[in-house]
Amino acid sequence: MAEKEVSEALFHLRGEIERLDEGNAELKSKLEDLLDDLEDKLEASEDDQQLHLVEDMKEAVSQFEVEHPTLTGILNNLMVALGNMGI
Repeated sequence: MAEKEVSEALFHLRGEIERLDEGNAELKSKLEDLLDDLEDKLEASEDDQQLHLVEDMKEAVSQFEVEHPTLTGILNNLMVALGNMGI
């Protein structure tokens, strides 16, 4: 079940990134990099990679929570799903 939640959260995150307008090019680039990094680290089985994943997620949430509450909600859901998977 947790893997499905992670997949859904990643899908919603990608959708929100695509909805960002051109005025948010820097933010869009950061989020795309974060998403790519998340996907790479999720595929890795090493614990240290997954630990960095959680740290990256927390940092992203703190950066976006005021200006982009929808993105923050998606990232929070993703962290909960990862926690349910034991990551």
